[in-house]
Amino acid sequence: MGHHFETRKEMMPSSFHRVWTSGIDGNGNEGTAAIVLSGGYSDDADYGDEIIYTGAGGNKDGKQISDQSWSQPGNAGLLTSMDQGLPVRVVRGHKHESERSPKSGYVYAGLYNVVDAWEEKGKEGFKICRFRLVFSDQNLEPKIAEPSLDYTKKPTERRTGTVLRIARDTEKSRQIKKLYAYQCQVCGTAIRTKSGFYAEGAHIKPVGRPHDGDDSVDNLLCLCPNHHVMFDKGMFAVADDYTLLGDAEGKLTVNSAHYINLENFSYHRITHGYD
Repeated sequence: MGHHFETRKEMMPSSFHRVWTSGIDGNGNEGTAAIVLSGGYSDDADYGDEIIYTGAGGNKDGKQISDQSWSQPGNAGLLTSMDQGLPVRVVRGHKHESERSPKSGYVYAGLYNVVDAWEEKGKEGFKICRFRLVFSDQNLEPKIAEPSLDYTKKPTERRTGTVLRIARDTEKSRQIKKLYAYQCQVCGTAIRTKSGFYAEGAHIKPVGRPHDGDDSVDNLLCLCPNHHVMFDKGMFAVADDYTLLGDAEGKLTVNSAHYINLENFSYHRITHGYD
């Protein structure tokens, strides 16, 4: 980490970054080996241990002129890296607007994991593919909160240490799982283990940056691991009347005591191309 390259061509002989003309070195079959932050996309955001990265396509001279597509090789590569847990080398260039960027040339920033992908309308009004990458040493630490069912919306804690960590209020997740007796709201499955039943609390609008969803019971679902992964990756969505869309059929089971903020479902549908 910290290795300096004068030009992008210097990265090619060692296969550090094999594509001279593209910021993404990768494809849907192999995943992405490396990306370069070069200031080419106005929607990018660099927080150091966390990067919000705009995918490839539809850009000319730093401005978006057409929609991006998930089938574009670079974008498909980042999706594969996310699905398979493959780390990505990140390189910052001198044209990238960040205090961490070099004054000249390019500097290796380390290994990052792709942890989220979604689509949104960019500053120029065109659809863009977005990715969230976190430094490979990042961990998520649970924070135990007070018991009892409550709908308060506490801001997500960000603790400064070696890396940036997001503390999630796991007690509210436990409340939702107990309310549904650990049965998935999509398929009704309750997974039996030696210590009881298992389910997962799934945020509808992600808590992490840049989505900044509330860690509240009105933003949580009780899902089995399969449907949790499918929901997070946009393989299905939920309409305002709880009808399941995409690769799931039927209606979401909703307990009368569980109020869900429908704006969160709308946000999820928009970011995954259902609206």
